[in-house]
Amino acid sequence: MYTPIIGTLGYVLSADGMRTLLVHRNARSDDEHLGKFNGLGGKMLPGEDVVTCMKRELFEESGLTCTTLQLRGTINWTGFGPRGEDWLGFIFLITAYHGTVRSGNEEGDLDWHLLSDLHRLPMWEGDRFFLPLVFDGDPRVFHGFMPYAQGRPIGWNFSRI
Repeated sequence: MYTPIIGTLGYVLSADGMRTLLVHRNARSDDEHLGKFNGLGGKMLPGEDVVTCMKRELFEESGLTCTTLQLRGTINWTGFGPRGEDWLGFIFLITAYHGTVRSGNEEGDLDWHLLSDLHRLPMWEGDRFFLPLVFDGDPRVFHGFMPYAQGRPIGWNFSRI
């Protein structure tokens, strides 16, 4: 039986379209993401849809209130996580928001990073496969499958509709 953890992952685009807001996971020594940069988001709660989840997570993690977001894709990550959990992720691009970005949260420091420099940041190896699809401007939504084993992706394929 397939019973994935459902989560959201959002990338906030700066007004000039050149940067995105990332969290540097550097706050907790027991964090499985320790040292990595990541978008904002998390697990969907009972009673939420994915858009409500994304907006809630964005506000909780950054202090920003989302006013415009676009579903860029979905990814089925099998074998991911400390115990090899399966995750079904909904990936969003957030293009309009209001509020003041906090300097950090319980997971780490928040900061804006140039899209052109994302490949230089430490992140999950698999993020490098799908991140270009988030920012490429293609209006079609991607749907990917990325199995993991021992903390590393062992495959990647996607389709667009």
